[in-house]
Amino acid sequence: MDERSGPQVERQSEALSSDGATGGWQATVLTLFPEMFPGPLGLSLAGKALNSGVWSLKTLDIRDFARDKHRSVDDTPFGGGTGMVMRPDVVDAALAAVEDRPGPRLYLSPRGRRFDQARAKALAAEPGAVIVCGRYEGLDERVIAARDLEEVSLGDFVLSGGEPAALAMMDAVIRLLPGVMGAADGLAEESFEEGLLEYPLYTQPRDWNGRTVPEVLTSGHHANVKAWRRREAETITRERRPDLWARYCRNKDQAEGR
Repeated sequence: MDERSGPQVERQSEALSSDGATGGWQATVLTLFPEMFPGPLGLSLAGKALNSGVWSLKTLDIRDFARDKHRSVDDTPFGGGTGMVMRPDVVDAALAAVEDRPGPRLYLSPRGRRFDQARAKALAAEPGAVIVCGRYEGLDERVIAARDLEEVSLGDFVLSGGEPAALAMMDAVIRLLPGVMGAADGLAEESFEEGLLEYPLYTQPRDWNGRTVPEVLTSGHHANVKAWRRREAETITRERRPDLWARYCRNKDQAEGR
């Protein structure tokens, strides 16, 4: 079954299939919709980094590896049930075509391990990643096992396919690459970096619609500002993410030898 329509989409897919620059972090995406890439990653800082070779992108249309005249990539599930399943032979052929591409083999799946900032850092330290975007009900289990695909999930929700999740995951990785975001110390104060959500942020004007900036932030006393930000981050994390707060407290106790 083909979810795409019209020759214009196919021309866009072909135009985006080249990998461009060969240096930097190498992203390889296997998808039924290569025209969705680079998408937003071709804009702003990620787009500038792509053009300058900090990272590169290669997309493969999984449908190009189908073996019949209809270019079929899916079939009905054994055992019955609704929906269709992506064929293992087609996906395996696509993966075989990128065996020389660097990095772990990732499959975006709602049953995968939850993607987090620590995993983003680990992937940024790799030379690249091969990302498989599923569609329909997902991939045949045999190709997942045979190719030792690492299943990765963005959260406890279901998307139409792996492409939006792949874009989000790639964005989280690309912004950590050297030269993309600029000052490294700014990254250290973001959410999740120390196990906490980020503190509140303020800018001009100081008085907006009767709401004023906390005085400590305009005091010029850096130690007080730092302490205030830590207290706010702890309060927000405790109230909004009890799971992160519990982990933060455990890690803090271990660090202090309690």
